[in-house]
Amino acid sequence: METKLKAVCFGEILFDVFLEHKKIGGAPLNVASRLKALGGDVAMISAVGADANGEKLTNYLENSGINTTGIEIKEAYPTGIVNVILNEKGNASYDIQYPSAWDKIEISAVTKTIVEQADFLVYGSLSCRDAVSKKTLLELLALAKYKIFDVNLRVPHYTKKNVLDLLQAADFIKFNDEELYEICEGLGSEIKSLEQNIKFIAEQTNTDTICVTLGAHGAILYYNKKFYHNSGFKVHVVDTVGSGDSFLASLIIKLLSGKDPQYAIDFASAIGAIVAQSEGANPIISSSEIESFLSGFEYQSLTEVVQY
Repeated sequence: METKLKAVCFGEILFDVFLEHKKIGGAPLNVASRLKALGGDVAMISAVGADANGEKLTNYLENSGINTTGIEIKEAYPTGIVNVILNEKGNASYDIQYPSAWDKIEISAVTKTIVEQADFLVYGSLSCRDAVSKKTLLELLALAKYKIFDVNLRVPHYTKKNVLDLLQAADFIKFNDEELYEICEGLGSEIKSLEQNIKFIAEQTNTDTICVTLGAHGAILYYNKKFYHNSGFKVHVVDTVGSGDSFLASLIIKLLSGKDPQYAIDFASAIGAIVAQSEGANPIISSSEIESFLSGFEYQSLTEVVQY
């Protein structure tokens, strides 16, 4: 069993609407769900509308064992909706409705206490597209012990200034490769090498933990001035929704529990691959599935992993 880390996730909770169905989602919610499944003590800070979708989201989180006392109900704004369009390879693009309740998250004594008591705070860039939620997040970041930035750029919902503010606050940054190159170029880097650009970001932000996901080609982790790689797992992709979120949650739990960084990135890559071959962002995953993905690696048995 993993150490019971206290986590808080800030930002959007919503419904991903596909052509024929809808699924509960939002990157912070997806990260929270996987953190909880891996044994974390998890709270969510967000907002929903006074509507049926908001009630369903809150019930889902409560039934998952996630603390919802930091979720506001907004009479004037609807619960978030994202229309998801999948291409022939299962890769997703997103039409994110604005304004939504989670754009108007306000700070409170309750949310301050949640953050102060947590071991770490996970946040992304999308929640800062509106000045209200951005102001709240920046105030909460000032209270957090350890800050994890899931960059998660969504055109046209970010500005260079917002992203730079959030980068400077972080202790741990997770990008995909396209995001890394875009941000490095924006900061004046003319470097072509992936690893050199990671070092460039580390120097620019004074951050010693950076992870970059590479899609089907796995991920690379920069941790305490060393690089660790996973070259990916071959799967039949159903959809990529939530894959990076589960990857991040798994990586966080392993690294902050003191596991070997190579084991952490391999474990997280296996979880991300399993999610990509499943429908929706938060599939149930068994220890045996993870074991089969990692069978080529020389690790101890995964009996420590909780059943999801």
